[in-house]
Amino acid sequence: MAGHSKWANIQHRKGRQDKLRSKLFSKLSKEITVAAKMGDPDPDKNPRLRLAVKEAKSNSVPKDVIDRAINKASAADGENYEEIRYEGYGPNGVAVIVEAMTDNKNRTASTVRSTFTKSGGNLAETGAVSFMFERKGLVVYLADAGDADTIFEHAIEAGAEDVESSEDGHDIYCADTDLHAVSTALESALGESESTKLIWKATTSTEVDFEGAEKVMKLIEALEDDDDIQVVTTNMDASDEVMAQL
Repeated sequence: MAGHSKWANIQHRKGRQDKLRSKLFSKLSKEITVAAKMGDPDPDKNPRLRLAVKEAKSNSVPKDVIDRAINKASAADGENYEEIRYEGYGPNGVAVIVEAMTDNKNRTASTVRSTFTKSGGNLAETGAVSFMFERKGLVVYLADAGDADTIFEHAIEAGAEDVESSEDGHDIYCADTDLHAVSTALESALGESESTKLIWKATTSTEVDFEGAEKVMKLIEALEDDDDIQVVTTNMDASDEVMAQL
């Protein structure tokens, strides 16, 4: 029975991972479609589409799925997605930014509001928490791309603003408007990045203990479980010990 139970747990985890992978592919495909519809369907002539395709490839999205997402942009019966940003406060007053792409604003707003309420948080007006964040470009390289000094030199030369290096890798930050140029320059010097995208970087953080972090993570998971939600960002600050327990 113990063996069976262990196998069941493994299967459950695999099922969860497969579900998350499927949702990730769906969200990345949606970003590709919207980027292609807003500009040129050729990634070389459309910086946003190029970044979307690059991010999809770095997450192992198959080429046929990427091509289908691009072609969907020119389809006459294709969905029209609208980009919306929601802002609010989660448990313990943690600031939360939710980025969505939806074909039904009322449905998405209702779901987001309900999810915040169930978590003990509340949805706020646009601008209520975004002042605690900066819009930045982020290029990520694995640790084996080079040592901290080498990466820093290449990053500054490419036009980046800051680099955070750890044993896990290198996070290179730049102005949001410079992401295309910086990532292209870094690619020439260091090769393909692990990830290239626009993010909200917290300038003010809210510290939480294990219980608080657990509640915030449940809110994030509930929001990300919705197909309309693309990205959830918080200013939660939890210790390494707390994060290891989650």
